[in-house]
Amino acid sequence: MDHAGERTALMIIPLFLGAALNTFAPNTAEFFGGFTGALITGTLPILGVFIFCVGATIDFRSSGYIARKGMTLLLGKIGFAALLGLIAAQFIPEDGIQSGFFAGLSVLAIVAVMNETNGGLYLALVNHIGRKEDAGAFAFISTESGPFMTMVTFGITGLAAFPWETLAATVIPFLLGCILGNLDHELRDLFSKVVPAIIPFFARQHAEFWHAAPIRIAGYIHRGFCGHVIRRLSVLLDRFIARGDGVAGVAASSTAVAAVAVPYALAEANAAFVSVAEAATAIIATSVIVTSLLTPLATVWVDKKVRRNKHKTPPPDKQVTLH
Repeated sequence: MDHAGERTALMIIPLFLGAALNTFAPNTAEFFGGFTGALITGTLPILGVFIFCVGATIDFRSSGYIARKGMTLLLGKIGFAALLGLIAAQFIPEDGIQSGFFAGLSVLAIVAVMNETNGGLYLALVNHIGRKEDAGAFAFISTESGPFMTMVTFGITGLAAFPWETLAATVIPFLLGCILGNLDHELRDLFSKVVPAIIPFFARQHAEFWHAAPIRIAGYIHRGFCGHVIRRLSVLLDRFIARGDGVAGVAASSTAVAAVAVPYALAEANAAFVSVAEAATAIIATSVIVTSLLTPLATVWVDKKVRRNKHKTPPPDKQVTLH
């Protein structure tokens, strides 16, 4: 199995294990308690460490190309998620769709899926296909993993409000990581290795295998639509703003494993999300699984297509000029 395949397995296997645990033994954490219970239910402490370590990977002296690539994909996707959230809020009730074919769909599910990029999978893919120059954008893209950017999106659009203490508490670990990582390069190297190691621990899901079949169906349809939109958007951003060839944009079109922790993190900060958190988690988990499978395939396919087109283009001195 290649590195991209290993990273895909890293995303999917813990998701299934976590879902199986919640389906067949949902009271495991309460039964054992202690360290076992904390490992199963302690999403927020793990997420705090993850955000800190992601912050440590940011290099303030990044090259212009890396910064342009990373910031383009980051801000472009957040901006589009905000726009889509505003549009969806005009049609979807605050407590989500309660019945019918799209039962369980909510503005929270839509924004979180669009907003959360799997930085670890992106890094594995661009390294696998030999695009070392794009790998540096990982630090910027990884900042989308976790609740902070989704909180910001809801805040700037006016769709929800969060106390400033909550926003500060979310961003402080990231800023501390940034400071330490830039003060000491050895610390940056140390914490950057922790980021992929933490990912499997987000597998503790609230979602169950058999949790409301319509919600799963809505999740697949929602992911199919959003997946196509995200890929197209990311490719356009990469080509026309970051001045790339679109491959990095495709590699950044997945949904982060950390996104499954977002609904309940937001529900703890704002009670308005409590009623939609469980269904949103199920839809997001579906998106994580689907994109973990499809994003590597799409990235490799686009990369091969780009390479073929480059080989077909004759060098400048051999191109035919029509008069």
